[in-house]
Amino acid sequence: MDKAPEAFRTISEVADELKVPKHVLRFWEAKFAQLKPMKRGGGRRYYRPEDVALLRGIRFLLYDDGYTIRGVQKILREQGPRFVMEQRPPVQDDKKTGVTIEREIPDVAAEAAQSRGFSRPPGLAEQSAEVDAEGLGAVLKELEDCHRILTAAKG
Repeated sequence: MDKAPEAFRTISEVADELKVPKHVLRFWEAKFAQLKPMKRGGGRRYYRPEDVALLRGIRFLLYDDGYTIRGVQKILREQGPRFVMEQRPPVQDDKKTGVTIEREIPDVAAEAAQSRGFSRPPGLAEQSAEVDAEGLGAVLKELEDCHRILTAAKG
């Protein structure tokens, strides 16, 4: 029997749903102060629906978007838990590529370079505008193949 969406979940249920080991959830509790499941007798954890949504967002940012623990901590500090709860894989409905991008993906390297005082080399913006669609399509196909291989290896 499935639980109601608003029901509390045990650590085993959450770990199964998110496909991560229970010790990872305990580790994330230590790293992300915003995660505070209810603890009952014997230290047994019960996760509220908001806790599960936050864990789902954290998992997506770490495993799918490639952020580090520090990166997700920064996002939580600057943009808040609600932003993280809204993070999820893109919807796959585009006829041509099979992928729809729901949000802008941050250019982490460019942001890091800017924060250290580096600027974009002259002419780079003009160059990037001239990149051909065929080349991008080939890169996208290669990335999709890599994604399929990694997904098969994970599961």
